[in-house]
Amino acid sequence: MTFVYSQTAQAVRKSFRILVLAENGGHHIKFTQAAKPWLNQLAKENQFVIDYIEKTDVIDSAYLSNYQLFLQLDYPPYGWPEKAAKAFENYINNGKGGWIGLHHATLLGEFDGYPMWIWFSNFMGGIRFKNYIPTFADGQVSNEETTHPVMKNLPQHFVIEREEWYTYDKTPRSKVNVLASVNENTYKPDSEIKMGDHPVIWTNPSVRARNVYIFMGHSPDLLGNPYFTTILKNAIFWAAAK
Repeated sequence: MTFVYSQTAQAVRKSFRILVLAENGGHHIKFTQAAKPWLNQLAKENQFVIDYIEKTDVIDSAYLSNYQLFLQLDYPPYGWPEKAAKAFENYINNGKGGWIGLHHATLLGEFDGYPMWIWFSNFMGGIRFKNYIPTFADGQVSNEETTHPVMKNLPQHFVIEREEWYTYDKTPRSKVNVLASVNENTYKPDSEIKMGDHPVIWTNPSVRARNVYIFMGHSPDLLGNPYFTTILKNAIFWAAAK
């Protein structure tokens, strides 16, 4: 499915194109349903083009060459056909376009009978998914890089409500550039599921593609949170180099 807003064909040629790989089932379906109209409105206001897909079987290098940005909208990093995985690795390693991953994009491990995608784990700082807060908690996020384009127009601290807060087997900080972290001492209600140093937004400077992982992305309520929407909007234009 393609969402296009343009006054003329010439406007489309001058705009940029985003591929959105969206989960369309399970408990993230409500986030997908809320995110699509938000993204479509942003595209309308800024005259870019969005193509939506819900499976990875169409992905190869030729397909990805049509896009300046790949947005992984909660889609997990396993079960991709080898052709799609290798095309994605090439896209990221060689800077063929930008990438944004949300929430479920770090569900790294052995799931549904699939092995862990080692390259993707390394891309995310060498992490493996460990646990999450299934009962949800509010948490205060600290903006660690206020001058980074993804974090502009955001306060030093802000609250994200009712999030799952994944934990990993280790912090990725030594291998990535952390833009924001959650203060686990601010969880409301408190939780025993913690990891200490807990980055939630980061980029990996070791690949050529502009990239940013944003942990938040479970609840559709996030699309009403001005901090989250500011981050996502900033990330789209930065990662697309616009």
